[in-house]
Amino acid sequence: QVQLVESGGGLVQAGGSLRLSCAASGRTFSSYAMGWFRQAPGKEREFVAAISWSGGSTYYADSVKGRFTISRDNAKNTVYLQMNSLKPEDTAVYYCAADRRIATMLNLGGSWGQGTQVTVSS
Repeated sequence: QVQLVESGGGLVQAGGSLRLSCAASGRTFSSYAMGWFRQAPGKEREFVAAISWSGGSTYYADSVKGRFTISRDNAKNTVYLQMNSLKPEDTAVYYCAADRRIATMLNLGGSWGQGTQVTVSS
């Protein structure tokens, strides 16, 4: 397993941008697929974006496609989520996840961080 720590959340106005970071411990980071999920109050945790171990494949929820970009820097053991054109409905706690298989993360398995709050005001 890897240890994950998210950062970069905050309060932003609608239309603004934020960049989330997730720092991972361990020497096998480059062998893990990484993902971002979010959970709004009273709602279930939902998939946002995922990236393969190499960074060569990325996947997005329809609700964020074209606005969010996931990327990774294996030399820094870090995955990022660039969020542009933010909307109030993007308000949630954002979690970073890691596993060798994206399917495992989609089933809410694997390793998880503690989350970072993103609040978008209208």
